[in-house]
Amino acid sequence: MKITEIAIGTIEIPLLTPFKTALRTVDRIQDLLVRVTLDNGETGFGEAPPTAVITGETIPSMQAAIRDYLAPSVLGLDPSDREECFARLEKAMAKNTSAKAALDIAIHDALSRALGLPLFRYLAQKTPEQARAELETDLTISVNDPETMAADTRDAVARGFRILKVKVGKGGETDVERVRRVREAAGPDAVLRIDANQGWTPEEAVRTIGMMEDAGLNIELVEQPVSCHNFKGMQYVTAHTATPVLADESVFAPEDAARIIEEHGADLINIKLMKTGGIYPAEKICDMAEANGIACMMGCMLESAVSVSGAAHLAAARSIVTMCDLDGPSLCAENPYAGGPIYREQQILLPETPGIGITRVPVDFRPVG
Repeated sequence: MKITEIAIGTIEIPLLTPFKTALRTVDRIQDLLVRVTLDNGETGFGEAPPTAVITGETIPSMQAAIRDYLAPSVLGLDPSDREECFARLEKAMAKNTSAKAALDIAIHDALSRALGLPLFRYLAQKTPEQARAELETDLTISVNDPETMAADTRDAVARGFRILKVKVGKGGETDVERVRRVREAAGPDAVLRIDANQGWTPEEAVRTIGMMEDAGLNIELVEQPVSCHNFKGMQYVTAHTATPVLADESVFAPEDAARIIEEHGADLINIKLMKTGGIYPAEKICDMAEANGIACMMGCMLESAVSVSGAAHLAAARSIVTMCDLDGPSLCAENPYAGGPIYREQQILLPETPGIGITRVPVDFRPVG
């Protein structure tokens, strides 16, 4: 097999409600799509969002990265030589993790389609007993005034969501009130995860989390409480709170995961393909976490079903991934694709069709390279 063509396009999908975090507010998905074609005619799809505030990438920058650097580096390669493909992507360009991820997902999709295997079965070939065809995702409650967050929570519970990720990070005592109102609306049995998106200082994080603990709000974990670059701050929060700390923006590459583990900068790791640069390097983080007994979450940026499906397949292949934050498709007002995993509110059901399973992507693709 050889990669013979790489093409790109864009897609826009409105959200059900604005997505608000401590870092940004978004009302629609505007993502880059990638299509990889093999010499046997098989195709695969990938996707990347322009999350400039986290990865530094925009649609134009990702288009240029793929057109001028990444696509030329892998055209003509055998997609089954995954080590060589990713090494070429890494050598072609520093950073640009989302652009790399879109291409990496498309290559994995095309490869597993050509082999006649669902991607999660292909990824779990060495440990087939770990593969599972059903996952459960949480749903994000955007940061707003406490009353709006309570109303959004009631809607989420009515939709059947059992696990909620509550966005905070915009003020200590107000954040406590936000979570208190969410807990009241969700009821005692709901699982609440809070995500500060780097919004607190270390001292503020410890104080705020402590207030939530004292109030008996029963928080499962707190995600990225301080700046992604503040490793000592992450250590401080982890050491001074009883609530487990999940590292998100602090972990892009396997090297970051190694540092978090070695320095005990967090109790858990959130793996996102848009940070790692794709499935292949994400597997390295899974290996590292498994060796050290560190449970992982499989997360997503603001993505639609194409790249979220890639992440779901990896999560389904690895038992070290015990939590999923793959609610991107559930936040969208519509699903323009055909095929792929079924997103039935909190349930994600993976089909036994080859690749990631998506059969129709209504995008005007333009060849590059």
